[in-house]
Amino acid sequence: MTDSKSLRFGLWAVLLAAAGAFALTMGVRQSMGLFLSPLNTATGLGVGSISLAFAFGQLSWGLTQPFAGAIADKVGAGRVIALGVVLVALGTFITPLMSSTLGLIFAIGVLAAGGAGMAGPAVLMAATSRLIAPERRGMATGIVNAGGSFGQFVMAPLAGALSAGLGWSAAMQVLGVIVLVAVPAAFVLKNPGVVQTASAAAAPPVSSKEALRTALAYPGFRLLALGFFVCGFHVAFLGTHLPGVIAACGLPAQYAGWSLAMLGLFNIVGSLLMGWAVSRWRMKSLLSGVYAVRAIAIGLFLLAPKTGTTALVFAAVMGLSFLSTVPPTAGLVAKFFGVSHMATLFGVVMLTHQIGGFLGAWMGGRVFEMTGSYDWVWYVDIVLAIGASILHFPIEESHPVRPGTAGPVKA
Repeated sequence: MTDSKSLRFGLWAVLLAAAGAFALTMGVRQSMGLFLSPLNTATGLGVGSISLAFAFGQLSWGLTQPFAGAIADKVGAGRVIALGVVLVALGTFITPLMSSTLGLIFAIGVLAAGGAGMAGPAVLMAATSRLIAPERRGMATGIVNAGGSFGQFVMAPLAGALSAGLGWSAAMQVLGVIVLVAVPAAFVLKNPGVVQTASAAAAPPVSSKEALRTALAYPGFRLLALGFFVCGFHVAFLGTHLPGVIAACGLPAQYAGWSLAMLGLFNIVGSLLMGWAVSRWRMKSLLSGVYAVRAIAIGLFLLAPKTGTTALVFAAVMGLSFLSTVPPTAGLVAKFFGVSHMATLFGVVMLTHQIGGFLGAWMGGRVFEMTGSYDWVWYVDIVLAIGASILHFPIEESHPVRPGTAGPVKA
C-alpha cells in the first residue's frame, strides 16, 4: 500500500511539475501579443517589423525543440528545463530595453522563445510519457497541456493589470521574474523513470539519428507533421494578433486581454477533454475533427456582428481547439515509435508546428499593414484547416513502428 501511495504521489509530482513549468513559460509567451502595440509605439518600428520578431520567436521555439529533445533523451530533462526557464526570464526581462528589430529578434526570438522551446512540450511530454503507463499517457499529456492553457488564462489578465498599474515595460520585466518560479520543476523532472512494454524492452537500442530516419520514412509521421504545421499557423496568428483583431473590430481594449484569457481558460477544458478522449477514440479522427471545428468557427466569426459577446464566444470556441491537438499528436508519436526517442521525434513535429507559427505571426502583421484588415489571413486559415482535417484520414495508427525498421511492426 505504501509503495502504491508513493508511486501515485511521484506520478502526480511529475505531472504537476511539468504542467506548472508549461503554465509559466506558455503563459508568458502567449501574453506577448498584448505588448505588440506598446512596443510599436515605443520603438516606432512598425507592426510588420515587430511581427517579424514575434515570427522569429515562433520559429526559434520550434527549432530548439528537436535539439533540446535529443539532449534530454540522453542526459535527462532537468538540466534542459532549468536552462530554458532562465533564458525565458532573461529574454523577457531585456525586451523593453531593445529599440531595433534585431534587438527584438534577439530578446524575443532567440532568448525567450528558444528558452521556452527547451522547457517546451517536446521535453515535458516525453518526461511524463516515460513515467506513465501507456494506457494513462493520453490523460497525462492532457494534464500537462492544460497547464500551459492555465498559464495563459492567468498570465494574460495579469499582464494587462501590471501594464495598467506599472506601465508595459515594467510589466514585462515582472513577468520575466515570475517565470523563474518554474526552476524547481527541473529538479522533479531531472531523472524520470521509464515505463516500457515487454516488446520495447526486448528491442535493441537505436540511435536518435536512426530513429529520426525511420520516422521521416513513415508516411503517417509526415502527414502528422503537416497537420501540425497548420496548427502552428493558427495558434501563432491568434496568440500574436488576437488583440489586434479585437481592436480592428472597434471593441474596447479590455476585450483583448479577456479574449486571450478565454482562449486559455477554454484551452484547459479542451486539453483535458482531449486527454480523456484519446484513450477512447482514434487519435487521427479526433485531430480531423478539431481542424474541421476551427474552419467552421472562423467562418461563423467572419459572418457574425462584431460585439464584445461575439469576441468572447469566438475566443472560447477557439480555446477548445487551440492546443487540444497536442495530446493526440504526442500520443500518435509515442504509439508509432515508443518513448525512448519521443522528445527528439515530437520535437521534430513541433518544429513543423513552429514553421507554421512563423508564417502565421509574420503574415498577420504584413497582411494588416497592406490591407488594414486581417480578413485574408482568416481566409487562408480556413483553407489550411480544411486541408489538415483531410490530411489525417490516410494515417495508419493500428500498428507501431519500431525505430530502425522500414515500417509498421505487425502484431
